[in-house]
Amino acid sequence: MFQGLSDLGQAWLSFMNPMTLAYGLGGAFVGIVMGILPGLSATLAIALLTTLTIKLQTNDAILVLICSYVGALYGGSRTAILLNIPGTAANAASCADGYALAMKGQAGRAIGIATSGAFVSTLFGVLCLATFTPALAEVALSFGAFEFFWLALFGVTMSGSIVGNDPLKGWLMGMLGLFLAQVGQEGLYAHDRFTFGWDELSGGFALIPALVGAFGLAEVLTTLADPVERKIMDMKDSVLPRFREVLQYWRTVLRSGVIGVLTGLLPGVGEDAGAWMSYAAAKAVSKEKDQFGKGSIDGLMAAETGDMASIPGHIIPCLALGIPGSAPSAVLMAAMIIHGVQPGPMLMIQHPHFIYEVVAMTTLASITILLFGLFGVRPLLHVLRVPRAVLMPIVFVLCTVGAFATASRLFDVYAMLAIGTGAFFLRRRGYEMAPLVLGMVLGPLLDKSLRRGLVLSDGSLTPFFTRPICIAFASVTIFTILLYVPAFKSLVQGATGALSAMLKALLPRRS
Repeated sequence: MFQGLSDLGQAWLSFMNPMTLAYGLGGAFVGIVMGILPGLSATLAIALLTTLTIKLQTNDAILVLICSYVGALYGGSRTAILLNIPGTAANAASCADGYALAMKGQAGRAIGIATSGAFVSTLFGVLCLATFTPALAEVALSFGAFEFFWLALFGVTMSGSIVGNDPLKGWLMGMLGLFLAQVGQEGLYAHDRFTFGWDELSGGFALIPALVGAFGLAEVLTTLADPVERKIMDMKDSVLPRFREVLQYWRTVLRSGVIGVLTGLLPGVGEDAGAWMSYAAAKAVSKEKDQFGKGSIDGLMAAETGDMASIPGHIIPCLALGIPGSAPSAVLMAAMIIHGVQPGPMLMIQHPHFIYEVVAMTTLASITILLFGLFGVRPLLHVLRVPRAVLMPIVFVLCTVGAFATASRLFDVYAMLAIGTGAFFLRRRGYEMAPLVLGMVLGPLLDKSLRRGLVLSDGSLTPFFTRPICIAFASVTIFTILLYVPAFKSLVQGATGALSAMLKALLPRRS
């Protein structure tokens, strides 16, 4: 414990210099701007900033990305309150009560409540991040090639639920990502695969062009194809929250913080789930249920606390197991790999202090959103007045420059254009891009682990199904897939209902 506190203190001291603080403020600022603009997302912010931070030192680059992640989810509540349009999907739960307060002339009050809830809940999530990640990572150190294979396969299986409502489409995109990861020279013997005689494909598809194309260019095309212009609500009252008002809802903050972290720990459950579950829980225990949806401070506080607390929750399995829980955390994980940090069970051996550095980064990110949220709201809202026809070409230029700058290959620009155009048409058909990126990230790990395991077992598949951790992961993976089969799902629901009825029948007898 004391060693952990010492490592955390050293991590904090390493960030206490003007340049690092400037990186953190800059990352949070860009994230908030991206979150404020409807249609742009935390995923896009991380993807674009990955290209712009490629030359920075690893810690500085990841600090910028984490601050942009936190800032984007926080910034999305501005448009939810002022426009009734969630800046990101996670802020949808804030629309009902936030916009209702704005309609009553209390937009500043609503933004102040959202800011204080976001700050406190992020700090609560950081505490959980510092507590649970090292313990989970130490357990994961017993992983070998066989366990890594099932871990990667489980991660791809989660692509069915990471975004969207159609698991089949998620799995198809995850499999497409796995296929793209196999293009080029394979990892053990450097033989060309799926290159079809084209030398440019020998290097495979780089992650950054794929990220920028799937999220950046596709978002530009989607926005220009269906632009939405709304008039923002005037904000006349103060955004500084009343301390007594915030303290009054401490139960809501604590309850929603726990729900947010727990939903973040579950792979495939996004930040929006944390917000909605927290909102539902607050309404269930509230004495003023009729006020929810009409300007309830309790409802707004619960929604903002739940989605922001889920950010550290998503980072925990991402760092310890290498399994991202949401679309932004999947892109953040890819960015960490690009910057030389491999999340997963080996992280405690290769970068033993990195977890505490991430804790310090996330804490700094929560402080930056508090500063911008209380003292920079009005200037930031001018971003909403920038026409889409002006903003989107700028984003396209950043996509092109970012794709080319990483390796100075024109092929990467062509790959970005091809992936982005394909992603645009796929998104219009309901296919999400986060599973594609997840498949590309986990593809090399799955391929190498499978082949190394077969080498160690002389071609036998038996160890993949007999080792204890492998049995657990195989069972969870198969069970997850079967849950989407209607007959099996009905059977599970029936068994759960019967067990619940039996327990209810037994409880009175015990009393």
